Amino acid sequence: MGLPNDLAADVADIGRLDAVPAILNLACELTGMGFAAVARVTESHWVACSVLDKIGFGLQPGGELVVTTTICDEIRRSGQRVTIDNVPEDPAFCHHHTPAQYGLQSYISVPLRLRDGTFFGTLCAIDPQPHRVSSPHIVRSFELWAELIAFHLEAERQLACSAAALRDERAEAELREQFIAVLGHDLRSPLAAISSGAELLKDEALSKDGQGVLELMAQSTARSIGIVDSVLDFARARLGGGLGLTLAPAIPLRPVLAQVVAELQATHPGRQIVLDLPALPPLPADPGRLGQVLANLLANALTHGADDAPVQVTARATNTDFELRVSNGGPAIESSLLPHLFQPFFRGRPQARSEGLGLGLFIARQIASAHGGTLTVASAAGETSFCFRMPRAPA
Repeated sequence: MGLPNDLAADVADIGRLDAVPAILNLACELTGMGFAAVARVTESHWVACSVLDKIGFGLQPGGELVVTTTICDEIRRSGQRVTIDNVPEDPAFCHHHTPAQYGLQSYISVPLRLRDGTFFGTLCAIDPQPHRVSSPHIVRSFELWAELIAFHLEAERQLACSAAALRDERAEAELREQFIAVLGHDLRSPLAAISSGAELLKDEALSKDGQGVLELMAQSTARSIGIVDSVLDFARARLGGGLGLTLAPAIPLRPVLAQVVAELQATHPGRQIVLDLPALPPLPADPGRLGQVLANLLANALTHGADDAPVQVTARATNTDFELRVSNGGPAIESSLLPHLFQPFFRGRPQARSEGLGLGLFIARQIASAHGGTLTVASAAGETSFCFRMPRAPA
């Protein structure tokens, strides 16, 4: 049977440390002993991780000894080093089973602990001849080498973890790109084709019922495209590199905003939208994205505002800022809900009327942030107001 996976990994980790063979060579040169090793020692296993064998002891990396036959097992339990200069003259080990079983006359082994104090194993050396290994400078050298091996072992593991994390991050980035590509092409393109086909069929001679079905198809397709666009923006904002802007140096905002209001007024003929758009100076911005902000805020107001109260759209420009405000009547938003309004997929009260995914306000705030601006909300009895504000100059 092979080693358990965790022990095999420990052997491999020590085997990757270039410093270990040099340390084992120094250990033998300093003591005059013929065998040195780094051993992984657990309650049930003694495994050689790296070996320098000049006496034909017969162990290779990955080789095992029965742990109960080793002095390292006692070191694991006591946490104390063991040094033996000459077995017959050592009162503690002259009758010990390990020297007798393996033919040892001299022995040194120090614990190898990780930074958190976890016992990993030992740095040990043995020889069939006596050697003075209890000298303070030899003991201290072995202890320092054990600390050095533990340091390199943990550094190697941290490096491996970092490399694995980087590979995972790259793989996740590729998946994000694939996800965004699917949204942008594989879902949106067929919907666009259906929408175009529905437009072409409007010129065909259809029954009244057929015209009704066609109109329903067109509305459903347009709503589906809007949902896909919202999810695509969400993916870019949260999974990709953020919402992209196509900044124009100076755009006339009034026509952009008025067009958005006209489109939503056409789909909500029974609602009153009051538009207050004075002459606005050209501003550096992304016109499509600013139109999207207004569309999301206005759609939100029309959905959640009181049916018998007008929705007001107001724009102002100062020397430093541009401000767009959308206000609707109705009861105040519960204070417990306010901190969550701009979170993705948040849809407020379960009974709230909504056909969307709860991404509109999240996306609007992301667009505001991309322009170096803010999107805030204030709600009191009778009025709720969302305010988009951005600097006149690019952030």
